[in-house]
Amino acid sequence: MKTRFLYGKTGINVDIPDKNLAGIVRKHTMPIIDNADKAIEEAIFNPIASLPLYELAKGKRTACIVVSDITRPVPNKLLLPPILRCLEAAGISKDDITILIATGIHRPNLDDEMIELLGQDIVDNYRVINHYSQKMDDMAYLGRTSINNIPIYVNKYYVQSDLKIITGLIEPHFMAGYSGGRKSICPGISSIETVKYMHMPGILEHPKAGNCIVEGNPFHIEATEIAKKAGVDFVANVVIDENRRISGIFCGELEAAHAAGVSFADKYSRVVLNNVSRPVDIVVTSTAGYPLDKTYYQTVKGFIGALNVIKDGGTIVMLSECSEGLGSASFVDVLKQLKAIGNYDAFIGRISHIENFTVDQWEVEELVKALKKVNIMLYSSDFDNFDLTFASRVASPEEGIARALEVHGQDSTILAIPEGPYVIPYLSGNAL
Repeated sequence: MKTRFLYGKTGINVDIPDKNLAGIVRKHTMPIIDNADKAIEEAIFNPIASLPLYELAKGKRTACIVVSDITRPVPNKLLLPPILRCLEAAGISKDDITILIATGIHRPNLDDEMIELLGQDIVDNYRVINHYSQKMDDMAYLGRTSINNIPIYVNKYYVQSDLKIITGLIEPHFMAGYSGGRKSICPGISSIETVKYMHMPGILEHPKAGNCIVEGNPFHIEATEIAKKAGVDFVANVVIDENRRISGIFCGELEAAHAAGVSFADKYSRVVLNNVSRPVDIVVTSTAGYPLDKTYYQTVKGFIGALNVIKDGGTIVMLSECSEGLGSASFVDVLKQLKAIGNYDAFIGRISHIENFTVDQWEVEELVKALKKVNIMLYSSDFDNFDLTFASRVASPEEGIARALEVHGQDSTILAIPEGPYVIPYLSGNAL
């Protein structure tokens, strides 16, 4: 059966043998908001558990709006204009509005990327800045978290603003349960001195630090406390479908609006496979296409999303363009550490000590979770240091499938997940 997968900017058709295909995992059919501008305007004037944004903005001189970086498909060109109009109508001038790109600990977004992210008009008429997690002079210290005693350093340009707004996308997240809400603050605009504690094995190895789990998730709990310490006056989050159309808009108070968005997203992103009761031999999946599949770093999310439904020793055939290669230099360095150590458990043991902390070690830690369970075949563009993927290169998705069938047998079962980590499958009887 020909099945279309998200891959790069264009997608790719993959031929999967009918006799082996156990199922195709897709989100449940989502509602689509036709007039997004009007719907967003209504949401900011009728928010969840909050005064309307206009009322919050009245009397304020400065505002900071946090937006996700280029790796997230947030429809900023639709989401931001109604917010900006509202702020200006309430008396905040364009010159006093800062748009802060939540890069987390990653590289800044370049000029062309800013235009792609926000649109030429916004870039030309508003102050747009990147967050730099390692510039401690840009941070404000806000104390420590109550449970894990994590030091809280957050971007001072945000903290010092009179009106603090965060925006983003709610989707499954392999550490935080769901993205959006508090993640705009931590890791979005927090210092590396905060983020590194959030990404230690003590939190990430917790059984509830995973996709679609919010309650009891230590990452969620810590990030929420950090966001509340930083202060969030208004949140504007969206949920999108596989074609990047807006399906839901959730504006208002930090926790209430995010919880409403998570409840909505969960109905569509968590998919129980009623006709598949046993782990499959092979999963063919993606990294949800551009922009997420620009790097192998982000590709790891696709591996984790498939682990619920594949047998130990199974094979993941991953379709991820990786147009920018492995990712950051720090990620490459940690992959080299893993290769040099040569033992997965020894690697986890090493990074469990804060004195050994290295930026991006958490993504390699997540990769190890996949490598300990499955074999990986990767269809991608050509890039340097492919051996550091710990995957086998294939020239086409069909080659990957054929090679996996040779390993597991010609009657092996295959599950297709065309949208990758944006939909999380569970075997019947095993859903959370």
